Amino acid sequence: MIAILNRVIELVELDLSDDVDLASVAVNVGTTEYHVRRMFSSLAGMPLSEYVRRRRMTVAAADLLGDGVLLEIAVRHGYGSTEAFSRAFRTVHGVSPADVRRDGGPLRSQPQLRFRLTVEGNTPLDTRITDRPAFQLAGHAARVPLIHEGVNPHIQAHIAALPVSEHERLKELSSIEPAGLLQVSADVDPDYTEGSELTYLHGVAVGEDASVPDDLDVIAVPAGTWAVFRTQGPYPAALQSTWAATASDWFPSNPWRLRPGPSIVAVLDRAEDFSTATCELWLPVERE
Repeated sequence: MIAILNRVIELVELDLSDDVDLASVAVNVGTTEYHVRRMFSSLAGMPLSEYVRRRRMTVAAADLLGDGVLLEIAVRHGYGSTEAFSRAFRTVHGVSPADVRRDGGPLRSQPQLRFRLTVEGNTPLDTRITDRPAFQLAGHAARVPLIHEGVNPHIQAHIAALPVSEHERLKELSSIEPAGLLQVSADVDPDYTEGSELTYLHGVAVGEDASVPDDLDVIAVPAGTWAVFRTQGPYPAALQSTWAATASDWFPSNPWRLRPGPSIVAVLDRAEDFSTATCELWLPVERE
């Protein structure tokens, strides 16, 4: 995977005026566009599209410091008008092209990325692989923004709005693994862009043919393989650290890739104030 991501970076640099045909790249190296996008955003800290835009505007800034015509520079970097180019330029650098030509800056340059795998071995991931038949996730769903670090207040508010009796009713419905009350993230942006919307479901897992009350939302989950990562410690910091480690350590070192589907967190045990917890993170995977 590290070699694949570096190949993507090379292709970006070959033509910054155009977007990389990531689907073709993925097929040629025997993986999927979905997996490449998720791994890139997890390791780079930004979606591929954002990286391309930042690199494009970094090179464009150097062109602006020359004598070229603004429209020609805009077209060279893939924009059909000076207005569109100026908007993109200001988004990256915080100033307009005219400001740069007049003052020489300030500029926010994006260096070319290089991915490297560092194996330390001092933080092993407690992982198991399990095949599961098709099942259903039933509970209460809401559309919320994706937040990478810390507690998501939108999810907090969604859960807090449910009466205690509803939590107990859901627990009674739980009939298969992953057991107990679950935190489910579905319909996540493949680029894992912070602020993008996802479907969050507070619910439980039940069999494919189980009868679900009409007032509950349902996510159908097809049969497939799951990588299950067990984590314990401060909540949600330990869980989020494990999530990040799956991209930086586990996937590059194992013959598995992410496949489309919901990610699931099962809280196995927790402190009364939820300051610490033991959790299982379920991610849908398939062999490379």
